[in-house]
Amino acid sequence: MKAVVVKKHGGPEVLGYEDVPEPEPKAGEALVRVAAAGVNYIDTYHRSGLYPTEPPFTLGLEGAGEVVAVGEGVEEVKPGDYVAWASVPGSYAEYVVAPVEELVPVNVTLVEARVAAAAMLQGMTAHYLTHSTFPLEEGQTALVHAAAGGVGLLLVQMAKMRGARVIGTAGTEEKAHLAKEAGADEVIVYTREDFVERTKELTGGEGVHVVYDGVGKATFDGDLDVLRLRGYLVLFGQSSGPVPPVDLQVLNRKGGLFVTRPSLAHYTATREELLWRAESVLSWIGQNNLQVRIGATYPLAEAAQAHRDLEGRRTTGKLILVP
Repeated sequence: MKAVVVKKHGGPEVLGYEDVPEPEPKAGEALVRVAAAGVNYIDTYHRSGLYPTEPPFTLGLEGAGEVVAVGEGVEEVKPGDYVAWASVPGSYAEYVVAPVEELVPVNVTLVEARVAAAAMLQGMTAHYLTHSTFPLEEGQTALVHAAAGGVGLLLVQMAKMRGARVIGTAGTEEKAHLAKEAGADEVIVYTREDFVERTKELTGGEGVHVVYDGVGKATFDGDLDVLRLRGYLVLFGQSSGPVPPVDLQVLNRKGGLFVTRPSLAHYTATREELLWRAESVLSWIGQNNLQVRIGATYPLAEAAQAHRDLEGRRTTGKLILVP
């Protein structure tokens, strides 16, 4: 089978499209024919070595597809079932072997497999951010960075579901328009306006209750300046690079602020929690209450280009790879 393999850490050029042995499911596992794999920033961290993974390895964590075989003792799924996942290494491939506890059932009459692949990691991320890390309440105000990105568009929609006022940031007018379409009340084009000054204007100087930030280094200091008293900074990514060490006394000076750095694994720690989040996201999609924007679809062989486009901020919504 074909797969995208990393033999050494580096830029997109290290992604090889190669023949590898088709895996076989062991006890408690299922072999899945991949219909689509999601492209995420965490993949670029694994590729570059920012998140250490020992080469060689097949890249990717997220996808959806059809079960074609199961290992010993597996009763949860059977051949012919469609499933999706967000945390199965080796997903940039034609086939993947997955522990069945990581698989979520997909009703493909309601949610197409490619859409399910696009929704799993980013959809559950938006879910835990808005429902658990800082559970938004009606009347609160949230600042969402990169509001036209894959997570951003879903975050905006879920924040509005919970009754919040949403201020987004985006790099272009086109991206600002997409964030507005998703429900953002205001969108700051950060290449034209200072997001700190504009956010303070929009909140009458009070600041926001929470900042959801997947950007990291470039926005962190400004985030602390736009939070209100005892505000909450949720740093869930670092697309601009990791945040340098910070003197925690600054949180006191700026108003008794809270900062957290969660990941999806912390909020899908049990099978029950994984199913709650995934089934919520997929059911909202099936009911047309949540829109997933697939910004671009690439053949699996063009994974390197997908990474270039993602890291070059040339994309909106979700990127997927199709074997």
